[in-house]
Amino acid sequence: MKKYDQGAAALDFEKTAVRVSNVSIAGNAVLTAFKLFAGIFAHSGAMVSDAVHSASDVLSSIIVIIGVKLSAKKADVEHPYGHERFESVAAIVLSVILCVTGLFIGRTAIENMSAGFSGAQAPGTLALVAAAVSIVTKEAMYWYTRFFAKRISSGALMAEAWHHRSDALSSVGALVGIGGARMGYPWLDAVASLLICGFIIKAAYNIFVDAVEKMVDHACAGDVQEAIRSCAASQPGVLGIDRLSTREFGRKIYVDIEISADGELTLNESHLIAEHVHSAIEAAFPSVKHIMVHVNPYQPVCE
Repeated sequence: MKKYDQGAAALDFEKTAVRVSNVSIAGNAVLTAFKLFAGIFAHSGAMVSDAVHSASDVLSSIIVIIGVKLSAKKADVEHPYGHERFESVAAIVLSVILCVTGLFIGRTAIENMSAGFSGAQAPGTLALVAAAVSIVTKEAMYWYTRFFAKRISSGALMAEAWHHRSDALSSVGALVGIGGARMGYPWLDAVASLLICGFIIKAAYNIFVDAVEKMVDHACAGDVQEAIRSCAASQPGVLGIDRLSTREFGRKIYVDIEISADGELTLNESHLIAEHVHSAIEAAFPSVKHIMVHVNPYQPVCE
């Protein structure tokens, strides 16, 4: 059975996450410059605000890179179980930034509604073009980042993907507001922004909860535990599963399992069964970092 190379996997994880984040930084830098130019020359305050939002996403990408690089470090004397939880810390920071972004959009919408909309200069066509370009680009960046986040099981990268989606939604609000102002309905911007605010805050909450659960030894999903149990039970010499405990450690999983085997077996024979269980689970579940297998003598159930 082929042994899973966790060192190579960690290296691939880091390279993939950093590459995706670098693409995000480059894309956001270009979008920021374009939106700022369009906002200034097309007299659109909404587009200038959207440019600031895109600029903040560069910071988010830098946080992801730092978190990923720290989490990919090998275990050492002071951190014998590794550094995977640093990625969860990065995801929590990003969820807070995402929440603040949503609240900022909502506050701006409420302030605009309170101040009224009369006397404002109608924005130019360039602002509409910039908003449309931003929506398409940021939505594409969302799906691109989301694809690799799922592929390498990265919570921080998934949080960055939602930052792209929040920027796309912010641009939708800008597009509605700019279009509404040109047609004589500036209040459309505020209504759209409030809806976007709620959507972004909900996404931030989901990311925050997921990251926290990975930091407090939350058990794996039921279907994952059942699959691990079935994998262990199918190994030669295993007569039963007495106990199974799992916990999430960042993007990795720790497993403690007690199996039953024939009590007449020698120590070496029991150890060999435990080794088979260990190797089978490690090969079938790449996200499992550590497995502790304990062998108990089989006790038949008396009826």
